[in-house]
Amino acid sequence: MIHSTAIIKPGAEIDPSVEIGPYAIIDEHVQISQNCIIGPYVFITGHTSIGRGNKFHAGCVIGDEPQDIKYKGAPTRLIIGDNNLFREHVTIHRSNKVEEATIIGSDNFFMAGSHVAHNAVIGNNTIIANGALIAGHAIIEDKAFISGNCLVHQFVRVGTLALMQGGSAISKDLPPFTIAWGDNAICGLNIVGLRRAGITIEARNELRKLYHLLFRSGKNLKNAVACARGQFNSEFSIKLLDFIESSKRGVCTHINRRFHDTKFSPDQKEEENPHDQPQNL
Repeated sequence: MIHSTAIIKPGAEIDPSVEIGPYAIIDEHVQISQNCIIGPYVFITGHTSIGRGNKFHAGCVIGDEPQDIKYKGAPTRLIIGDNNLFREHVTIHRSNKVEEATIIGSDNFFMAGSHVAHNAVIGNNTIIANGALIAGHAIIEDKAFISGNCLVHQFVRVGTLALMQGGSAISKDLPPFTIAWGDNAICGLNIVGLRRAGITIEARNELRKLYHLLFRSGKNLKNAVACARGQFNSEFSIKLLDFIESSKRGVCTHINRRFHDTKFSPDQKEEENPHDQPQNL
């Protein structure tokens, strides 16, 4: 169903199942797949490809030109997967050159006023909360949680199941499974996220020991990684080590917080909680 006030430019490819609300504008190079819902005053432009089951709330601007002074009008792209939710006034910009695309995966939740800039890559099952700003070329890996009003600098990577606390700002890579706090700092593991993702208690306890070795032992990080390679072999530990070794910007460093577990012991084990239930993030 297409509202009578919506403007659909000739050339747009829209599946008959798509719902388009009042005063929405769909430009000519846009492709929209089955069962999407386009709310009122949504503007979708550029060479934008949208998968199935996406929902855009009022005022979203999707696929507009990158905010890059080097951009000169090239037919660049935005690719969106399936079943994403875009709340009010979310903005997603297309890439700044034709060789690359801005890419949004599937099953992501973009809360009101959040922004994803050109050439960024968002994985699957992420949450980008209100007012969070993802700069150009950033990479947000699967199941990351970016809280309200967070800032992610250009070219930064946020690892799998990492969490940024509200108002955090990073210009260095945020390792998988960790919690960002303040500016370029981490304050521990995202234990709640790990539980909800169904990561076993054995794997979580191994990550606790690895975190201590990497960030709280006083060792040089490069040496700590080399030392850890022979001791930690779970897929999650290897993922964390590989992420750190591949970082080009450096990674966020540990900081103690007043109410955080400053007496953390590498031998301290997490107790199983019978109320913990794996959840799909």
